[in-house]
Amino acid sequence: MPVSACILAFQEIDRIADCIRSASFCEQVIVVDSGSTDGTQECAARLGAEVVVRSPFPGFRAQRQAALDLARHDWVLLLDADERVTDELRARIVGLLREGFTARGYEFPRRNHYLGRVIRRGLWWPDRKLRLVDRRFARVGGVDPHDAIELTDGSAPGLIDAPVEHLNYRSFRAHADTIDRYATEAARNVVASGRRVGWIDVVIRPPAVFLKSLFLKLGFVDGWRGVLIAAMAFRYDLLKYRRALRLKRRGGAS
Repeated sequence: MPVSACILAFQEIDRIADCIRSASFCEQVIVVDSGSTDGTQECAARLGAEVVVRSPFPGFRAQRQAALDLARHDWVLLLDADERVTDELRARIVGLLREGFTARGYEFPRRNHYLGRVIRRGLWWPDRKLRLVDRRFARVGGVDPHDAIELTDGSAPGLIDAPVEHLNYRSFRAHADTIDRYATEAARNVVASGRRVGWIDVVIRPPAVFLKSLFLKLGFVDGWRGVLIAAMAFRYDLLKYRRALRLKRRGGAS
């Protein structure tokens, strides 16, 4: 049974080749690029991927859905350019192809790398994502900037207990910049949805997510990286709800 791999990319010249090679067992590899100028598109094309440019970036939901719609085959593996299919995951997927699928889609964990080390606890493990799906029964949901694949028939996904490698932020500065950008977008979406937001969200949610990451999810096991991840989760929620409250007072999500 053939599989299409659909990869989202933007300015990933140092990562796109390894991502494509890790998905070489797929009959079709598509790279949906958001307008890279660093050679990402050319590198992907040289490696045999079909490159589709969709720029300006329409948001993660729309971009991922476009990638899903471009697949020629029913079964689709959805990746980001900073992810790698491990040998273990590849073997499990190939085994399912040979033996037959028993679910409409499959989740698998992401093994996150952060500032030079694999993260084993906290909010970033097991970080399971539904990324292998029968596209006839799948769509992209969630709320930007956090898209999520959904099964349209309401069935439960299967679980592949083998990870994909996720090479997370290149630096702390990249992490901080992403948190700032995502918090602004998330705040707009909170207000646009009509959801009630107040000071209780600003005061309670940030410390709650910090404590959950560091203690309930054992993030402290990862040392200072675990503390940093928890602190950045605190910052994200703080910025998100503070900005949402400010936008709400101004009367809209502009």
